[in-house]
Amino acid sequence: MKLNAMIYAAGLGTRLRPITNNKPKALVEIGDSTLLEIAIKKLINFGVKRIVINVHHFADQIIQYITQKNFTGAEIVISDERQQLLDTGGGLRNARELFIKDSPIITYNVDILSNINLSELFDYHNNNKNFVSIFVQNRETSRYLLFDKDNHLCGWQNPKTNEEKWSSVPKPATKLGNNCIQVLDYKIFSYLTDTAPFPIIPFLVDLAATEKICGWINNDVTWFDIGTPEKLLKAKEYSELLLIK
Repeated sequence: MKLNAMIYAAGLGTRLRPITNNKPKALVEIGDSTLLEIAIKKLINFGVKRIVINVHHFADQIIQYITQKNFTGAEIVISDERQQLLDTGGGLRNARELFIKDSPIITYNVDILSNINLSELFDYHNNNKNFVSIFVQNRETSRYLLFDKDNHLCGWQNPKTNEEKWSSVPKPATKLGNNCIQVLDYKIFSYLTDTAPFPIIPFLVDLAATEKICGWINNDVTWFDIGTPEKLLKAKEYSELLLIK
């Protein structure tokens, strides 16, 4: 099976300023590697054959970097969002024609760092015949995904604002942190019809009312959100563990 991946690299990187004043967060470095290089190598090592990277903020720098690095093992394609930043849902929809048709898609935020074994996530997705499988952990976060007793996605919650969104009638649910790595069935494009920018998570909560969207819980995996300069310094302490050679 030929696998697709999408690396979300179009964000403005505002929380990483001043580091991102003159470069995109995708090109922020951990040790001798950029976040983008780490993500690309991880996906290639897993066996992904086509990687789509969306670009907006300092897009030319990312395109030049990919050209100069000349990565081998997978075809790398750019999804250009320089005219308009489309968010995660809109970005995925916009890239539809760039993927290998009818093959699963792994989405991977460029500003995360993890020693996740992608094979385990993908096996969970296939063995359970999920439509979407989301890597989640039992950790504190500003926004939670909510799962029922069968690990099916059933809602979303912002504990600071008390905002909630449910795919079904609210009931007891487990709150888990979204680790921004997921596997999606290619058929998801039949539902992605909105041409405006939109985030993927509220869309998935709605979709969970009719499709099997589940959380893959692995609390043993090391995971970082490189969202601030302070988090970047913390992640560098684990660079030997997390970098993919």
